[in-house]
Amino acid sequence: MFDLKRYEAVNWNRNGQNLVKVFWDQQWKQIWFPEEIAVSKDVKQWSQFEHQETYKQVLAGLTLLDTIQTNIGMNEIARYAPDLQEKALYTVFASFEAIHAKSYSYIFTTLCTNSEIDAIFEWVKRNEYLQYKANRIGDVYRSIQDDDSVSLWKAMFASVMLESFLFYSGFFYPLYLGGLGTLRNSAEVISLILRDESIHGVAVGYFAQQLFNKFPDSLKEELTVWGYEFLLDLYHNELEYTNDVYAETGLGPEVKSYVRYNANKALMNLGLDAMFPDEEINPIVMNGIRNEGSTYDFFSQKGSTYAVAKVAPITDETFRF
Repeated sequence: MFDLKRYEAVNWNRNGQNLVKVFWDQQWKQIWFPEEIAVSKDVKQWSQFEHQETYKQVLAGLTLLDTIQTNIGMNEIARYAPDLQEKALYTVFASFEAIHAKSYSYIFTTLCTNSEIDAIFEWVKRNEYLQYKANRIGDVYRSIQDDDSVSLWKAMFASVMLESFLFYSGFFYPLYLGGLGTLRNSAEVISLILRDESIHGVAVGYFAQQLFNKFPDSLKEELTVWGYEFLLDLYHNELEYTNDVYAETGLGPEVKSYVRYNANKALMNLGLDAMFPDEEINPIVMNGIRNEGSTYDFFSQKGSTYAVAKVAPITDETFRF
């Protein structure tokens, strides 16, 4: 009889890594679907909105990044993760990334014509800054090798950069407008996506730290330098992307401040020191879109389904066992 590879079944009855279950439960408790948010209420404002092109571009850019995270990032990290429970968690994250990518299309379908939608997805393929960051992240994902924890850590680092840093140049505009009472239902979709991405960045960053701590000090120093150089390269590209997309709005400087703030958050998720100095961030965007007083009523439009979404946030206390 020929030799068989012995596959192992994931055993959720063993303790494993305690935080896997915390992140798993948190993600599923806040499940949502874009079709349950009344984006159609934004149609009238959209018809009179001055900067439609900027809005379409930020959503299209977010769609590309979520597509990469769905189809490449989480799949590759899950494939090479050493722990079966951790693998399962990443596959759940990937499914939510797919929901996010579809959510932007839901906004597009509600607000735009088919020809406008086709044009903006062609723009995605042409924009050099957007394609650059997609390629930089995608290349790291595709470089993971079997039994190579360094390449896995780099991929996890790239994932945190995408989820906790690069998304936020796109998140800024809908959150800013929603906070001003403009296109508020569409902004509600973004706030729900942001809530998921916060979990993903914290979770992947935490497990990356556990991997990093196993490396010898000399390798830690080498990888830390690699990480800061990788972030800095992405940051310079992000400045150009912001200049390009936000040129007509006058919001470029505020977007860049928000980008730097979230770059520091990404580093902290990975257990590394911040790169940029503290600076004032637009308070409307910092507050995001709160459920209280929002146009979306979790209970009247969806019955009890969204009641489970009111869960305690993950804080520093979560990590104290």
